[in-house]
Amino acid sequence: MSTGRSAVVTTTPLTQAHDALAADGRVVRIRPVEPQDATALRALYDNAGDHSLYLRFFTSGRGQIDAEVRRLTRPAAPDHRVVVALDANRLIGVASYERGEGEPFADFAVLIADAHHGRGIGTLLLEHLVRQARGDGIRELAGDILVANGTMLRVARDLTPGMLVQEHAGVMRVLIPTAADDRAQALIDLRERSAERKALHPLLAPASVAVVGASRTPGGVGHEVLCNLIEHGFTGPVYPVNPNADQVAGLTAYPSLAAVGAPVDLAIIAVPAPAVAAVLADAGQARVGAAVVLSSGFAEAGPDGAAAQAALVRAARSHGIRLVGPNCLGVLNTDPTVRLAATFATAVPPAGGLAIASQSGAVGIAVLDHATRAGIGVSQFVSLGNKADVSGNDLLAYWYDDPTTRAVALYLESFGNPRKFARIARALARRKPVLAVKGGRSVGGRRAGTSHTAAATAPDVAVDTLFAQAGVIRTDTLGELLDAARLLVSQPPPAGNRLGIVGNAGGVNVLAADAADAAGLVVPETTVGNPVDLGAAATPAALADTVARLAASGDVDAILAIFAATRANDVPGMLAALGTAADAAPDVPVTVVLLGVPDTPSHLGQRATPVYPLPERAVRALGHAARYAAWRREPLGRRPDLYDVDPARARVLVDRAIAAGGGWQPPGLVTDLLAGYGIRTVDTVVARGRDDAVAAATRLGYPVVVKAADPTITHKTDRHLVRLDLADSGAVRDAYLAIRATLGDPRAPVAVQPMRHGGVELAVGVVHDPLFGSLVMLGLGGIHTELLGDRAFRLLPVTDLDARRMWQGLRGSPLLTGYRGAPAVATAALEDLLARVGRLAEDVPEIAELDLNPVLAFPNEVVAVDAKLRLATVGAEPDPDLRALREPA
Repeated sequence: MSTGRSAVVTTTPLTQAHDALAADGRVVRIRPVEPQDATALRALYDNAGDHSLYLRFFTSGRGQIDAEVRRLTRPAAPDHRVVVALDANRLIGVASYERGEGEPFADFAVLIADAHHGRGIGTLLLEHLVRQARGDGIRELAGDILVANGTMLRVARDLTPGMLVQEHAGVMRVLIPTAADDRAQALIDLRERSAERKALHPLLAPASVAVVGASRTPGGVGHEVLCNLIEHGFTGPVYPVNPNADQVAGLTAYPSLAAVGAPVDLAIIAVPAPAVAAVLADAGQARVGAAVVLSSGFAEAGPDGAAAQAALVRAARSHGIRLVGPNCLGVLNTDPTVRLAATFATAVPPAGGLAIASQSGAVGIAVLDHATRAGIGVSQFVSLGNKADVSGNDLLAYWYDDPTTRAVALYLESFGNPRKFARIARALARRKPVLAVKGGRSVGGRRAGTSHTAAATAPDVAVDTLFAQAGVIRTDTLGELLDAARLLVSQPPPAGNRLGIVGNAGGVNVLAADAADAAGLVVPETTVGNPVDLGAAATPAALADTVARLAASGDVDAILAIFAATRANDVPGMLAALGTAADAAPDVPVTVVLLGVPDTPSHLGQRATPVYPLPERAVRALGHAARYAAWRREPLGRRPDLYDVDPARARVLVDRAIAAGGGWQPPGLVTDLLAGYGIRTVDTVVARGRDDAVAAATRLGYPVVVKAADPTITHKTDRHLVRLDLADSGAVRDAYLAIRATLGDPRAPVAVQPMRHGGVELAVGVVHDPLFGSLVMLGLGGIHTELLGDRAFRLLPVTDLDARRMWQGLRGSPLLTGYRGAPAVATAALEDLLARVGRLAEDVPEIAELDLNPVLAFPNEVVAVDAKLRLATVGAEPDPDLRALREPA
């Protein structure tokens, strides 16, 4: 896998504070140093042991503290950055770098309070410094570390596998590259997952629970949560907290969390919104590890509620408390060693392998109810509510290593950091299926844009693209999600898309075969036939034997068994036979459809083969499983090595254009920017008069094309602003005058280009989304762009496999491979173009819209004929690479 990535920053430099998780799961604050930190910094150095100061300064160090504090508190600049770490508002660590004038590297230094060694604070600070240095154009951070300083050497080595070490006279010169690196990011993700496991353990596997606001009266939210915990046998102590009661539900009540007098891992808070802040302060005093705020009246209630919610998060994090909600349903963990039913929902599903997160409480109730009635085993359930702190990204990181979770189901209405979600979900999906329903699929909010790419990018396109690249199984409905989840939790992944159908109901077999095509499955001929109709009088032995023969044949990758019961059938025998046959086929997923069976079971056999009421539902589930299995079998791809790109030149051009106001750019700048990334364009001369146009045509050579050069104009062909195949000067003069008359501008610029005949017309583009980042588009070009809507999108980074799949996924892809005897185009050159456009979008996030349309694909080259570019300043956007918790609004 390629590890080289551009050194150009693609998100906002670190200028604000961030909360992050230390290695022990505790929340620490990382922020730039402030002048008023001088006193705390002096205390940090004064309290450091002599050995720590020796390792930092290579001398006793006490005499250097004053100068060091003055250095650290100088105003920040691109050659001088300092970040500090705080725990409960106490400064516990500092890291800095200094760069000499014109140097490509900077020297770094780190000091951590002795009492906080081993918590990964130094690693966190260096991660943030590397991220900042990348934004400042620094290629390497360099540090001199004594050979005896094994801890600091491990920190540096853990930071990046690309670290270089040079030893001289007992001193190690450590060089840490700042360019984003896939291997280094994988190590960051590993550290983040480990920290999340520790941070969320009190939430999802608490040893003790307190319910704050547990009233004595049934029907109240707090009372019902308390009863739910008791009735479902939570394995640890449960403490009702109610200052006005001595007992609640038969348990001793306490006036406050601090009064419990015993450790409390998890606090369930069910008090009116104005009282929640005081409860959190009490929780901090009692050293509670996590809190679930069921109370409503926060961000969902308006600006005042949003401000109160942000204050809650800040208060919780200052005490090291992870918070779910507010305005949520609660959490579940069915593990027999935990048995946590901390919700006020009526349904609690059986234990199983499906973890569920829902942003909506009502949807959560529906999922739990359906799972309970359908016998779908659930490992954990989290109602996220307003997602003030704990988010879907946090839960995905936790579930990555959770042994009880075999698949993850999500109901999402919004993304806080979708770029980070893409990376976390993709890593998880390589191990366990991830399924999602995304609310708000409407295209009513379609983006307004003047490029073809922007006009084609509805809000849901970004979500679809994200899920597809991350391997997330997207379903249209909750029912479809749960149908697929049942199969994926209990059955092995299909080895392909060949479906075998066997049953005693011929008409239903036919419906199943019809549904297979829509689900992307095929029903092949097999040695026993397919579909296999055993007739209404089929015996249990015949049905079991046929399933076994299909499974052993090697002709199918999945089996659907259908049984329609009649009074003449041996129904118990049939069910037993189906369960036994499915258990005997451990390498092939089996689903069952039961029709007319009283008290239909939810599953059969020892491995819980799922039972569905209709063939279409079973087939859709198998289709999802087959596509997911195919995605897992494929390599992830790599970012192509593009050594001939010039990001530094691009940065100069773009910064200059942004300083001049941005917006749509003139053709000359567009050509220069594209050329710096090896993106070929047709020779173009901009002319502002009739004689200029003729001179340009003569220089380029006839025949030529003359078209309006205003980048804000779309659909030029429809407006007769493109004149093709002009063979002489007279034709060029006439074309120029006609275009000028149409535009009503006597000095309207025109673009003159040599005429290119043949080739397949394509469109390639980029559009930037503040949440999702940049999307790269490929589609049929020219007049076909809107007419056929045949497009493929990818989020960054664009790998070699992404580029190949983009053109292969077009309905018009046969046009590229030699349709009806036409010559095949240079698809390798097309893939190279897509990779270069993707790299340009990575390095220049200020590209709001880029439209290359048409791009002409020939057997020996691919060249862009028309290019439009709009630049815009990038605001504060979620950082996908930084280890940081979401900041409260």
